[in-house]
Amino acid sequence: MKNPVIRGFNPDPSIIRIGDTYYIAASTFQWYPGVEIYESKDLEHWRLHSTPLKLDLKGVPDGGGVWAPCLSYDGRKIYLVYTIVKERGVMMQTDNFVATAFDIDGEWSEGKYLNSMGFDPSLFHDDDGKKYLINLDNHYLNRFNGLWLTEFDEEKGLIGEPKKIYAQKEDELVEGAHIYHLNGWYYLLKAQGGTGERHSAQVSRSRSIWGEYEDDEKILLHSRDNPDLYIQCAGHADIVKTPLGWVMCHLGERRGLGICGRETCMENVCFTEDGWLRLEGGGNTPCEEFHSGLESHTYEEERYCDFKRGKIAKCFKSLREEVKTEFVPQGLKLRGGVGLTSRFDQTLLAVKIDEENFRAETKVTFSPKNEKQLAGLIMYYDSMRWHFCHLTKSAEGDQEIRVLTCEDNSLKIVVRKKYDGESVRFAAELLGEKITFYANGERLCEAPAKTISSKSVALGFTGAMAGMCVIDMYEKSREAVFEYFDWRDEDERI
Repeated sequence: MKNPVIRGFNPDPSIIRIGDTYYIAASTFQWYPGVEIYESKDLEHWRLHSTPLKLDLKGVPDGGGVWAPCLSYDGRKIYLVYTIVKERGVMMQTDNFVATAFDIDGEWSEGKYLNSMGFDPSLFHDDDGKKYLINLDNHYLNRFNGLWLTEFDEEKGLIGEPKKIYAQKEDELVEGAHIYHLNGWYYLLKAQGGTGERHSAQVSRSRSIWGEYEDDEKILLHSRDNPDLYIQCAGHADIVKTPLGWVMCHLGERRGLGICGRETCMENVCFTEDGWLRLEGGGNTPCEEFHSGLESHTYEEERYCDFKRGKIAKCFKSLREEVKTEFVPQGLKLRGGVGLTSRFDQTLLAVKIDEENFRAETKVTFSPKNEKQLAGLIMYYDSMRWHFCHLTKSAEGDQEIRVLTCEDNSLKIVVRKKYDGESVRFAAELLGEKITFYANGERLCEAPAKTISSKSVALGFTGAMAGMCVIDMYEKSREAVFEYFDWRDEDERI
C-alpha cells in the first residue's frame, strides 16, 4: 500500500486499537460536522467510520475550527479530546474539550470543556488508573511556551494547576504530544519544527511522568532538506501496538502542488535494546510503501451519489454548520446561502480531493432571478481561494453559465456564456497544474490549480474540496436541485 494510506486532507492523526480494529481521528478544521473517525482491520485500507460529534463551528476562521483530535482508550471507555480554534494569530482562542463513549458505534457524550491554554491536547491513561492531559501553552507574549501536564479526573475535570514538563527548544515549535508508559519509561512523542518543511516527530523519555525528560539524540522521523522525498513535511505522530509489533501513523504531504494538503501516512517502528523508538527499516525518512503484515481487509468506496435515491454519502462536508437538505423526486434540493467569503450561513456540500488527477461532475437545475443568485460546481480551498462554475442571471436579464474565480480575495469572471436551459451538467477535471471546466460536455475554460493548493497560503492547514454550492445574496430563499454528484481519481477513470 502506497503512503499516504488515508488520502485527501487528513492531518494530525491519532490512533487506537479496539480488538482487531484500528481507529484514527484526524483534523477537520472549519469543515462540519467536525472530527472524523476512520477504521481499518489491516492498517493499510481505511474507510470513514463516523463523524460522532456535531460541533458548533460558526464564525471560525479559515484553518480554524477542529485541530488535532486525540483518540484514547482505557480498556473500558473511549475518549476524544479536541481543540476548537475560534481565532488564529498572536491571541489565539483555543478551547479544549473531551467527549466519551463506551462503544465506538454508540452514543457519545457532549464535549466537556477542559481549558483554553493551547492546542493539540492529548489524554494519557496511566497503569495506576490516573489520567493526565498534556497540551502546549500558547502564550500571547511568549508565543509557544512548551508542554504542560495536568492530572484529569472524569468527574472533577482537571485537578490542580498545570506543570510545565518540557521546554521548547529555540526555533523548534513543540506540539502534538502523546505520552506512553512502557518498560519503566514515560515516552513523550511530539511534533517539532512546525507543520511545514522543518516538521518532524521526535522522542524524549523520563522515569517520572513529571520529568525531567531526556531527548533522543536522533530525530525519529522527518523530511527536512530532502525535496526529492515522495512524502514531505512528515511529523505529528502516534503509535499503536499490533499483534506483529508497533506501527506509527503521522501526517505527510505528497511532493507536488499540495492540492490534497496534509494526509495520513503509516510506518513500521520498533524499540531498540537501549529503549529508543526507531523506524523499523532504518533511517528516519518516511517510506513510500507501507506493509503492516496483517491479513488484508479492503472496503468498497462510495464515489457516486444518485440523489434521486434520497441519500447522501457521509463523506460530504459543509462549512462550519449543517446545511439543510431536502430530497425531492428530482434529487437533492438546497436553498441558497450567503456569499463564499462569509463565515456564516453558507450552502456548500463538498468531498475531499484525494488525488492531483481528479474529476468531479454534477447536474443542477436552477432558475435564478438575478445576478446575486448562483448555483453549480465548486473547486474550493478556503474563503479567499476557489473556482466556481455556475448558473446565474446577468444584469441584463440573460441566464448565463459563468466561471468565477477568487484568488487572494480578488474576484474575476473567467467565462460568461448565455444559456437558455434550467438544467446543466457541470464537470471539473484536475490534471497537473490546470483545472478544466465543462458544461454539458463542452469545454468552458482552464483555471490554475495552484489557486486551490495548500501552498497558495501561509499556514494552509486544509486541502482542496470539490462540491455543490448555492448562493442567494438577494433573498436567501432561491433553491437549486442537484440530480447526482460523481467524483473519480485517475485510477478509477474508464
